[in-house]
Amino acid sequence: MFESQSRDELDALLKSNIEFRQLYHRHRELDKQVMDAELGVLPLDDTTLAQMKREKLHAKDRLTHMFDSRPMH
Repeated sequence: MFESQSRDELDALLKSNIEFRQLYHRHRELDKQVMDAELGVLPLDDTTLAQMKREKLHAKDRLTHMFDSRPMH
């Protein structure tokens, strides 16, 4: 996520916006758990996995909106 964005811009937002930083880390945590579940490393039922995927998508949408709405200098 944000691979096409400047790392400096992302780092600045992570440092300056607590909500963005917390949501970014939550998204990364969910991403790892979903990947582990899909690989069979983390045993999850289908309902839990679907819920995690929805939360991950919601976090990504919110992060993208926050990143796109950041004040430009």
